[in-house]
Amino acid sequence: MSRVCELTGKGPMTGNNVSHANNKTKRRFLPNLNDVTLQSEALGRAFKLRISAAALRSVDHRGGLDAFLAKAKNDELSANALKIKKDIAKAQAAA
Repeated sequence: MSRVCELTGKGPMTGNNVSHANNKTKRRFLPNLNDVTLQSEALGRAFKLRISAAALRSVDHRGGLDAFLAKAKNDELSANALKIKKDIAKAQAAA
């Protein structure tokens, strides 16, 4: 399973562990990913996504999954999230 947020594209970063003696060893900073189920109001169904904690706060701040995906850049979204975004846009255009 990939360690990348499906909504923001946030992934692992690299850096150094620095000891008290100033020895440096490589390490990875992993994003705080959570498996969540988000409800789409336009489609009337739920979607399971693997997103970061920061993305979950952003979804709540913008007013739900539909509003978040409407403003999200396509190149940051996963293939699954991009499909959800297109389905929501179709549903809102039809309504």
